[in-house]
Amino acid sequence: MQKIVVKSPTRVDLAGGTLDLWPLYLFINGASTVNVAIDIYTVAELTSHDDSTIVLESADLKLRKAYSNLQEALADTDPQMILLQTQLRYWMPKQGFTLKTSSQSPVGGGLGGSSSLTISLMKAFAQFCGKPFKDVHNMVHVAHNIEAEILNTPTGTQDYYPAASGGINVLHYSYDGIEQKVLPVSHTPLAEKFMLVYTGKAHHSGLNNFEVMKDSVAKDPRTLQALRDLKGIAIETEHAIRAGNWKDLGGLFKREFEARVRLAPEFSSPEIYKLAEVSLQNGAEAVKICGAGGGGCVLVWCPPDKREGVANACQKAGFQVMDAKPVDPL
Repeated sequence: MQKIVVKSPTRVDLAGGTLDLWPLYLFINGASTVNVAIDIYTVAELTSHDDSTIVLESADLKLRKAYSNLQEALADTDPQMILLQTQLRYWMPKQGFTLKTSSQSPVGGGLGGSSSLTISLMKAFAQFCGKPFKDVHNMVHVAHNIEAEILNTPTGTQDYYPAASGGINVLHYSYDGIEQKVLPVSHTPLAEKFMLVYTGKAHHSGLNNFEVMKDSVAKDPRTLQALRDLKGIAIETEHAIRAGNWKDLGGLFKREFEARVRLAPEFSSPEIYKLAEVSLQNGAEAVKICGAGGGGCVLVWCPPDKREGVANACQKAGFQVMDAKPVDPL
């Protein structure tokens, strides 16, 4: 009996989110995205059977389904099964198994949890079926297409890279495709100032991204200018990180917040504005909306000597300070 356990990190995007949606980056002559893997994980555990039976268990959905064979699993009309069914259709495994999945990320947290789980599944099934991917770009390409089918909405690619590689990811988008550079987290101030706070309200990334896509295709000048501004901020963020100018990130996060809300007001929310107000009043330098915003998690950029006060103030205001930190390359 074969047992495969894969865990993948989620991520916090530091700059250039939304620009990873094809073809948005082509509208602004290429783009960059910077993100970092964090120690909030998704897990896929795959155990082989000697027969054709398939058992699918999701801890997050509190769901367990048993099938006599692959065809029966694929015929299930329960909408909660769509993520796992789409994976099964891609892999078409010839042997039975039990698959257990779980995620530490809050639903709608803006941490790329579904993308991380997709990568965990891809890694587990690639090993189980003996079909390794050519490289990380090949795996991301397939994962991106699978999730676009499931969500029935435009999806980006940045979330998959930190799940697959860990570390700080610098992604360049151009005519030739995607170039990935993975940088270490250790011996940087990133972990010292990093505080992740959950607003308590889930977000829906597809809705925000779809509005941006529609306005961009319509050549709305405000939208395109906001995208260009986000591109410039992402390039500056990359340069600051590469040069070790971590003191510059607070100002860049502030500019990113302003440009993102200008791109689409739905990226923020009353909860995010309240969290920003509480954090900044108590000594934080900046806040950074995670993912497509509208709720979910927020990165609070906070000096170490202000951390306790900011955390206490956030909790008193009803927000959840999460136990999370950046992780090095896998």
